[in-house]
Amino acid sequence: MQTPSVIIVLVALCLASFFFGRKRSETLALREGGYSSLHSLPKHYGYMAAAWAAIPALLILLVFTVSEDRYIQDAVIAQLPGAIQTLPAEQLGLYYNQVLGFAQGGIDGQELDETQLSAARYYQQLASQFSMVKAAGVFLAALIGCLLVLKGIHTRLRARNHVESIIQWVLFGCSFIAVVTTLGIVLSVLFEAIRFFQVIPLTDFLFGLEWSPQMAIRADQVAASGSFGFVPLLVGTLLISAVAMVIAVPVGLMSAIYLSEYATRRFRAITKPVLEILAGVPTVVYGFFAALTVAPFIRNLGESVGLSVASESALAAGIVMGIMIIPFVMSLSDDIINAVPDSLREASLGMGATLNETIRKVLLPAALPGIVGGILLAVSRAIGETMIVVMAAGLSAKLTANPLEAVTTITVQIVTLLVGDQEFDSPKTMAAFALGLVLFFVTLLLNVIALYVVRRYREQYE
Repeated sequence: MQTPSVIIVLVALCLASFFFGRKRSETLALREGGYSSLHSLPKHYGYMAAAWAAIPALLILLVFTVSEDRYIQDAVIAQLPGAIQTLPAEQLGLYYNQVLGFAQGGIDGQELDETQLSAARYYQQLASQFSMVKAAGVFLAALIGCLLVLKGIHTRLRARNHVESIIQWVLFGCSFIAVVTTLGIVLSVLFEAIRFFQVIPLTDFLFGLEWSPQMAIRADQVAASGSFGFVPLLVGTLLISAVAMVIAVPVGLMSAIYLSEYATRRFRAITKPVLEILAGVPTVVYGFFAALTVAPFIRNLGESVGLSVASESALAAGIVMGIMIIPFVMSLSDDIINAVPDSLREASLGMGATLNETIRKVLLPAALPGIVGGILLAVSRAIGETMIVVMAAGLSAKLTANPLEAVTTITVQIVTLLVGDQEFDSPKTMAAFALGLVLFFVTLLLNVIALYVVRRYREQYE
C-alpha cells in the first residue's frame, strides 16, 4: 500500500475517531443530566480522539518512511554474490541504482544481467512486504490510540486542555523545524565557505577588485590563475538594487497613500487587484521585457543624446526590477497605513489639519515601522533577483558606478558557478558558497539597520 493511500485511510480513521469521540461524550452528557455536566464541549472530545489516533500513527509512518529505503537497500545488497558486495562503494552504488531503476520501471531490463534481474525482483518483493507492514502498523496505532481515548472519556475529563496542549506542541514543532532548517542552511553554506577560504585568502576575496573565477586545469595552463575579488559583484548588486528602489519606493509608497486616503472605494477595489497582478508575473517575463524592450529603448535614447550605453546595462535591469517590486511596496504600505487607528486621523482633522498635513505628520510617522519593513522586503527581493539581471544586465563583473554599463550581481554569479557538472573540490565552485555567505551577512546588515530605524521612531511616536 503506497504512502498516499495510507495517508488517505488514516484521515478517514481520524474523522471516524472524531465522530465516535464526540458521540460518546454526548451519550455520557445525556446520561448525567445534560451538556453542563461535561467539562469541555463535545467537539473537544472528538478532537482529542482524532489527535490520539493521528499522532502515534504519523510517528510510525515517519519511522517507516525514513528507514524504508535503507532497509531494503541493505537487504538487497546482502543477497548479492560476494564478488559484487566487495566492489568499491561507487561501483556498488551504480550497480544498485541499475537494479533500483529496473524495479521501479525506469530502465529497460535488457541492459541488466541475470543477477540484477533477480535482485530487482527481490527488491519488489521486499517493497511490497514493507508497504503492507507499514500500513498495518499505521492503522493499528491509530485504532489503539482511538480506542484508548474512547475508553478513558468521562464527564470530568479536561479534553479542551488536552487539545490545546497538543496544538501548542504542534506549533512548537513547526517553529523548531523552521529554526533547525535555517540553522542547517547557514551551516551548510558556512562549512563550504570555510573550505574556500582555506584556498583563497579572505582578504583577497573581500577586498579584491577583479572577479575572474578561472582555475588552471594543468600546471602549465596560461591565463587561468583565477581572481576572486568580491567588490565588483557587491557594487553591481548595490547599483542595480539602488536603481530599482529609486523607482519602486516612491511610486509604491505614493500609490499606497492615494489608494488609502484619496481614492474612492470603487476605484480602490478595481485598481489594487490590478496592481497586485504584477506580483504574480514570473520574473523571466520581466527579463524578456527588459531585454527586448527597455534595454534597446535606453540604448537608442542614450545614443540620440550622445551617450554610450551598453546593450545590457544596469539601468535597464534596475528599471524593470523596480517595476516588479512596486506591488510589494504598494500593497504592504497600503495595508499598514490602513492599520493606523482612525482615532489619529479624526483627532488630526478635528484640530483643523488638512488631509495632506494629516498624512505627512500623523499617518506616515505612525506607520513608519511597517513601511520600513515593507521596503526591507523589497530590498531583499531586489538583491536576490537573478533572471532579470541575467537577461538585461549581463554577466560582466565590472567595478563601475555607471548605470549605463553592463554589470552583474552576486546571485547571478552563484548560478553561473553552479551550472553544469561541477567538482565541489574546486575553488571555482566553492566560491559560490562564499558568495552566498557574504550575501547572507549583507541581508542581515539590512535587517539590523531597519530594526534600528524602527526602534528609533517608535520611541519618538509612542
